[in-house]
Formats: sequence, structure tokens, C-alpha cells
Amino acid sequence: MRWVASLLLLIACTSTRADDDAISPDRPDFTNGPDVMAVGRLQIETSGAWQRDASSRLRSTPTLLRLGVGHSIELRLETDGALRQSAPPASGRGDLSVGFKWQVQGGDEASPGLGWLLEAQTPTGSGPFKGHGLRPALSFLAQWELPSGVSLGTMAGVVTARNDADRRYTAALLSASLGLPLGEKLHGFVEIAGQQLAAARNGGNVVTAGTGLAWQLGNDAQLDTAVFRGLNRTTPDWAWTVGLSLRF
Repeated sequence: MRWVASLLLLIACTSTRADDDAISPDRPDFTNGPDVMAVGRLQIETSGAWQRDASSRLRSTPTLLRLGVGHSIELRLETDGALRQSAPPASGRGDLSVGFKWQVQGGDEASPGLGWLLEAQTPTGSGPFKGHGLRPALSFLAQWELPSGVSLGTMAGVVTARNDADRRYTAALLSASLGLPLGEKLHGFVEIAGQQLAAARNGGNVVTAGTGLAWQLGNDAQLDTAVFRGLNRTTPDWAWTVGLSLRF
């Protein structure tokens, strides 16, 4: 098909860019890394995602745009994209999140990479996928380079939001992801993530265990896949994603 040929050509073009550093997406795990885009560089991280539990199914197209705008700072636009759920039947678009990431310290074998991520979800979605008001979040990011190419990333943060009764509350998030080299271009990860730590009246805790693979197609392109298992009754039973990241 024509769109497939166009996509392959785009991957080939981005993969031949002569950069010293390889692409470093914030997907497919939940934990974001402290790395930021170089000034003037644009990166798109997009995917298909599927979620299921005993009573419903949900499909979405999460997409993140990252733009380097200054020394150690990037701007970010993120959305769950087009969504469709089975019960109750509904379709629409997700809210748009805007924010920036600031890399405080670059990492190496002697010291961790550190950064801050400030973002806010806006009530711009449609139907049942539209959130309540502005929901700001602040997270601290850290990543350690360990022996044998292994890496450990952590993310800890707070978010303020509104529940179904339109009352504001504060929730926490906490996650850790272990990156594992499986070859020159293939990497894996295992992760435990408290994607939301909140009281039951505010949606409860959302806790997952995940694992996945990322295949680096070139310095500026990556394919990935991941699966997540819900660890408590307020978390969907399973989630799966397949994604593509391109840097320009």
C-alpha cells in the first residue's frame, strides 16, 4: 500500500542521519527518562494501545510530540488520541497535555541523569474521555547507568485533578524501570509502576507490572512493544501497546 511505502521511506531517511547519539524515546514504559531533545530537533512517539478487563475493552492511539527549544529544555504535547471503548459503547478523542521537561544533570557511569517534568492535562477531549478541569503534574526523573549496559530509571511525582463529584484532589505516582540490553539494537525492560496512588473515592490506586522490547532501526527511529498487567482491582487487567518513534 502507498502509505506503507511512504512510512518505510520516512524511516530510511531518518535512520541515515549522522548523529552521534541514538534516539531516546520516553516509551514504551510508563517511566519517563531525564533526556531531552537537542535544540531544533523534533520527535514523534506514536502507537496503538489496547486495554481490557472483565467488563470492557478500550482502544487508543497515544501520541507524544517533543521539541528541543533551549539548553536542556524540551516542550511536549501529548494525547491519548482517538479512543473507542466497548462498555458502555463510546468513541471520541483524549485530552491534550502540554508541558516541558528540564534536564538538570546529564548521566554517566559516575552519576545519574536527573530532570523535572511539568505538564498539565487540559479538558479538550470529547464525550466520556473529557477530563474535569486543568490537571497539573510535577515529576522528578532519575536514571542510573549500571554495569553491562543495564540502566535503572525512576519517576516520582504528584498530580492534582478533579473526581467525578468535581472535587479537587491530589494523587501521587511512583515507578521504576530496569532497562536490559539484549543485543546491539535490541533492548528490553521490566517495570513496576504506581501510575496513580489515590483514595478510593478518587479512582483508587492504578498499579501495573510491565515488560517490553525496543528495536532501534537507526539513530533516529525505533519500534517497540510492551505488555502490562494490572496488580489490583482498580487497574485494568491487561494493556498492550505497539509503537513507532521518529526523530527529525
